[in-house]
Order: sequence, then C-alpha cells, then structure tokens
Amino acid sequence: MEQEVTRNESTEQLGLFARIALFYRQVISELKRVVWPTREQLTTYTSVVLVFVTFIIAVVSIFDLGLTKLVFWIFG
Repeated sequence: MEQEVTRNESTEQLGLFARIALFYRQVISELKRVVWPTREQLTTYTSVVLVFVTFIIAVVSIFDLGLTKLVFWIFG
C-alpha cells in the first residue's frame, strides 16, 4: 500500500506531458507482454464467432417471426 501511495505522489509531481509520456510507455510495455494468436488460431476464433452470431441471429429471427404471427393472430 505504501508503494502505491509513493508511486501516486511521484506521478502527481510530474507535468502533464511527462504523465502522458509515462502512460504511453506503460501501454507499450504491456503490449509487449501480450501473447498474440497465430493466423490459424485467429481464423478459427473468427469462424467460431461468425457461426455463433449467425446461429443467434437465426434464433432471434424465428422468435420474432413467431411473436409477430401471434400478435397478428390475437389483434387481427
């Protein structure tokens, strides 16, 4: 906890541009740690998402069609 307070106090002492530069350095540092998927994994994940979204669209469309027919049957 003390380390966090000290870090926040030192960050507050920095100027605006120094804080912006620090932020971007930290972002770049974190992006270097990211494990990026291979092209095959990305293709697989994209395919799974597209199939799932298509399935959900079909389910919602059928549900909507059913409700529409029900409402027209009830209210004529």
